[in-house]
Amino acid sequence: MDWSIQQVASLAGTTSRTLRHYADIGLLEPSRVGTNGYRYYDAAALTRLQRILLLRELGLGLPAIAEVLERETSAPTALATHLQLLREEQQRLDRQIAAVEKTITKLNEGAPLMADEMFDGFDHTQYKDEVTQRWGAEAYASGDRWWKRQTDADRAAFMQQQKQIQADYAAALSAGEPADGDVAQEITARQVEWIAIGWQGRPVTAEAIRGLGQMYVDDPRFAANYGGPDGAAYVRDAMAVYAERM
Repeated sequence: MDWSIQQVASLAGTTSRTLRHYADIGLLEPSRVGTNGYRYYDAAALTRLQRILLLRELGLGLPAIAEVLERETSAPTALATHLQLLREEQQRLDRQIAAVEKTITKLNEGAPLMADEMFDGFDHTQYKDEVTQRWGAEAYASGDRWWKRQTDADRAAFMQQQKQIQADYAAALSAGEPADGDVAQEITARQVEWIAIGWQGRPVTAEAIRGLGQMYVDDPRFAANYGGPDGAAYVRDAMAVYAERM
């Protein structure tokens, strides 16, 4: 069974023009072209398209996506890893949705608000054991104290700053900017400044920067924030260069 390019575009929420562009750059070829010139896609092509769209949502550019797909030996294995990340994110968002719904209900009813309910899903403590093991209890405690002192607006601004850094890294990688170049190093300088805010006075040493960069690669949860393995490796390399130049 196969599907026409119009059907695939409609099902995937994209356009026929985009699918043609993917074919032009060798990212997604149609499984066959009819005598009338129409393009058709089989199940294998749809599986590849699903992976492309998932990687796009992570912020990867098309050249980076092509590299990821080129190295993959098993689409099911790659999709299973991505599925786990999506499920973890879904669980976190479900908790946030429930927390906001409770807040709205209690505000409408004039009922007292419970802080532990309001911030369920806004969980910055999920990596407590890892932070403590890597950098000590005080490193976690100081960051935790700072986080609890922030207003909701402050927390949102802090996280938005990191999202912008992630997006800038993805754009730099997609544009072919070298990890040791001025663009990547400027982004890394902002990354280190952002880390220093959360560390609250604890020195962000060259060793720590290299360690964090490697952690982004080693842990799929962190790697997902930077567009997957390729994006995380790019950030790691940029941070290693930054650390060397300190």
